[in-house]
Amino acid sequence: MNEGSIVRATLKALLVPRRLIPIVLVSLPLVAAQARFSHQSMAGPLGVLMCAVCVAVAPVSYRVIFPEGLDFSHGGIRLLLYATVGVGVVLSVGVVLPQLLDIGRTFLTDRYSLAVCMALFLVGGWGLGRDIGFEESLARERARAARLELEAEQAQLLALRSHLDPHFLFNTLNAIAEWCQTDGAVAEAAVLRLSAMLRSVLAGVRAATWPLERELELVRTLFDLHLLRDPGLFQLSVEVEPGLESFPVPPLVLLPLAENAVKHGPAAGHRGPITLTVRARGDELAFTLENPGASKGPREGSSGLPTVERRLALAYAGRASLALTSEAERTRVAVTLPRSGPVPGIIT
Repeated sequence: MNEGSIVRATLKALLVPRRLIPIVLVSLPLVAAQARFSHQSMAGPLGVLMCAVCVAVAPVSYRVIFPEGLDFSHGGIRLLLYATVGVGVVLSVGVVLPQLLDIGRTFLTDRYSLAVCMALFLVGGWGLGRDIGFEESLARERARAARLELEAEQAQLLALRSHLDPHFLFNTLNAIAEWCQTDGAVAEAAVLRLSAMLRSVLAGVRAATWPLERELELVRTLFDLHLLRDPGLFQLSVEVEPGLESFPVPPLVLLPLAENAVKHGPAAGHRGPITLTVRARGDELAFTLENPGASKGPREGSSGLPTVERRLALAYAGRASLALTSEAERTRVAVTLPRSGPVPGIIT
């Protein structure tokens, strides 16, 4: 905030009832004492003016001089400047102005009272300015938290898009609409599988890790939905070494690979078997996914494999690997993960 904004914001904040009421309650006794114990006709108005000027100037000057709060990083120069402003304001209103208006000594313009007024200026300005600064900081943090919450929701939507091919989803829904007219049982099975898959995807977006069996269940559901639409599209073979079901993996990390295996394999006209194997290999876990059709490498603008590579690099701090190879008109994707699991505290 620039100085003009600080001045406007501070004066506006002083009018808030929870500040204005205590200010009035403190000022009224001072003005009453000024009128009661002074013999000058202008003593009352002078007391009101002194209180109003101090209340307006003290917190404003504090916040302009200490925009980030009270500190001594400049060797106390700012503190000295703040004290100088306080002394100048109190002496101007309590000494210079009465002399110009030919007002004699009053209760608040007595030298001892002026010392008290200076202390009230410094302490009151610090208290009010600090309170207003804290309130603005809290409002900024709340706004920031709201923005971060919105960004998190948007990030989850982007994650859903990156983990679920929209063309596959639309094609499946269109197929379900056709099955509703021709084969109700198949349509019902497809709806149940699709709803289970979407629930798993939503759960996976919010989780840091989940068991391997949940990841494989999601991949199988994806393959089943493709086979419901076209039972002869491919032959599926899944082999998982026993005892690995509870192994923690990043959620949805295999789903884009499974989508690509169908999309660029059988769905592109290369019919044949799709095989998925999971085996332990020393201190590593090896996933191998093969599909018919030779890979032409990552397409320009594609996000499937690059997204998986980035997630693996983040989750395992560079200890995981992904390799894409083609041989004998088949494409193989090999993912190797350390058996120690993802780095704790990393959300991918």
